[in-house]
Amino acid sequence: MASSVLRAGLTRLAGLAPVASARMSGSSLAAPSALGLVTDFLDAAYYARPREQRDVDDLRLALAILTTRWHRLDRRLGARDLRAFHRAFGRDRLRSAAARRGRGVLDRAALLEGGERLVGAGFADGYGDPRRRGWGIVFASESERERFLPERRLRRGALSALTPPRRPGAEQRWHSYRPVPAGSTGALLDFLTTPARWPDGGCELGRFTPVRRGGLAGQTFEIEVAATPTPRTPVFVRGYVTATAVLDGRTEPAELAVYIDSVERAMAAAHGEGEDGPLPAGAEARAAVELTTHRGHFLGAAISRLIVFEHEGGAFIRDVGSWDPLPAHLALAYRSGGQAAQRGFWGDGAPERSMLHQFAALAGGPQ
Repeated sequence: MASSVLRAGLTRLAGLAPVASARMSGSSLAAPSALGLVTDFLDAAYYARPREQRDVDDLRLALAILTTRWHRLDRRLGARDLRAFHRAFGRDRLRSAAARRGRGVLDRAALLEGGERLVGAGFADGYGDPRRRGWGIVFASESERERFLPERRLRRGALSALTPPRRPGAEQRWHSYRPVPAGSTGALLDFLTTPARWPDGGCELGRFTPVRRGGLAGQTFEIEVAATPTPRTPVFVRGYVTATAVLDGRTEPAELAVYIDSVERAMAAAHGEGEDGPLPAGAEARAAVELTTHRGHFLGAAISRLIVFEHEGGAFIRDVGSWDPLPAHLALAYRSGGQAAQRGFWGDGAPERSMLHQFAALAGGPQ
């Protein structure tokens, strides 16, 4: 059942997409034979729970179990892993199904206990230890974390050339998402400039995972976006972006000011004077991170600009996106659900669906 739903969902998302876009379906961590397993596991861990019983950190925990097993095995998950997952989680799912007289789900305790059985003793403690966690993986030790090469994720990746928008700014599609409050700009910048922590801010709609060692400038992220073509059935589509500009107002105030001004002028040319710009009136920019798509991304040729700013005594982060008009196959997917997911992901919806809300919470903002 899960496999047929998965195929149907991918067909709907791809529409009439060319091969370059179709290659972005699925996961770099799981072979096609395991996509039903992954879908069913995440469904049990999060999406099949009643809304009031969901905790987005349980979804991150489930993803950490999958990613840690991929790391420990040094291969993609496949159909041969089904038995191991059943041994680790099947008993708890059967117990849950019997108690609820319905579909078996996994609560946090079952995820932690099953994670210990699946990937090894110490997993539960490691998940709670930031010194042993990074790139969405729970490592056996700090030294193992230090030796990890995130480029391994590209073995089955689909990284292609960068695709910044080609149209003049006035001809691009622009959208500035709702500012998300955070604890402080300093805490936000500390988080953003540590890419290995970005999967810790994964949300219901997806997560960013860095695929290179090093800092934020020039870093490439694999994006896993979760669509739900049917209720309680996540379908994952991949994309890649690279941080093509990182401007920190603490060290580059003049360059940051020039950058924000250029974005403001481009938005004014597209929307007209007096429309929403990159910053609210009276706000002061503290940093900007420009994320440029690679070919095959589901939004086509695009740039997302994460802008950290202060306004009326508070710290905020928001995304300002622009993209070329979409070709027909991408426009169809965008209209049929991509637009709502995009706006929710960048902050225009519930916190559990927004990566920026999760980033802000990790930086001391509202929960």
